[in-house]
Amino acid sequence: MPHVLILRAPGTNCDRETAFAFEQAGATAELLHVNRLLESPSLFEKFQILCLPGGFSYGDDVAAGRILANQIQHHLADQMQAFKEAGKLILGICNGFQILIKSGVLLPNTPDGGAPATLTWNDSGKFEDRWVELATHGEKCVFLRGIESMYLPIAHAEGKFVTRDDTVFAELESAGQTALKYVRLDKQDGDVPYPDNPNGSTGNVAGLCDETGRVFGLMPHPERHIDPTHHPRWTREKPKEEGDGLAVFRNAVEYFA
Repeated sequence: MPHVLILRAPGTNCDRETAFAFEQAGATAELLHVNRLLESPSLFEKFQILCLPGGFSYGDDVAAGRILANQIQHHLADQMQAFKEAGKLILGICNGFQILIKSGVLLPNTPDGGAPATLTWNDSGKFEDRWVELATHGEKCVFLRGIESMYLPIAHAEGKFVTRDDTVFAELESAGQTALKYVRLDKQDGDVPYPDNPNGSTGNVAGLCDETGRVFGLMPHPERHIDPTHHPRWTREKPKEEGDGLAVFRNAVEYFA
């Protein structure tokens, strides 16, 4: 049974739901404030999965996730890298994805030290809170194994995925790292317009994994669709046996089986 570290900071507000989701999938979860890790970085060693949950860390002052990302970059980068190199899993959800990508430690980084990608303001210029259809892309990501599609909620103002240039996007795409994408609500092929792509992400990217597939960040909230009754139309449509998001957490737990 893997032990999950749920990282908290001032403003984090999805930590308990995320811990519950991991526990429903068969793990044990522990909530730890970032200050505990800054005091005792060795605490990383007793966990197999690290999760950065959603919320508004440090009030998203300056930019979404930026302050906690800076703390990680300057004080916990070596520990995070060692966690990954030990074959463990790292998941960032919404604000957690923003933190991972803006820290530049684990999600795409380049030899020249430049930031190859980021998450910026939605094209709509406002906070978007809605449900979206999603499809997986490639088979690299551990968290998405066996999943073809999901219906999950999003809630963010800075979720637009952009790359430094077209070359970077092409490299991520060909490597199978653009692991989760927004698709049309009617599930038809073609362009994905707003609001089906709620933020204008390049290539409709909703989630990104690293080259190993063991580090994954996504803007949608899988922890908010664990039970069939979480679905907004569960009383009008025949519900599934479980919410679409539970498989993400089960995949993480079964990775250590």
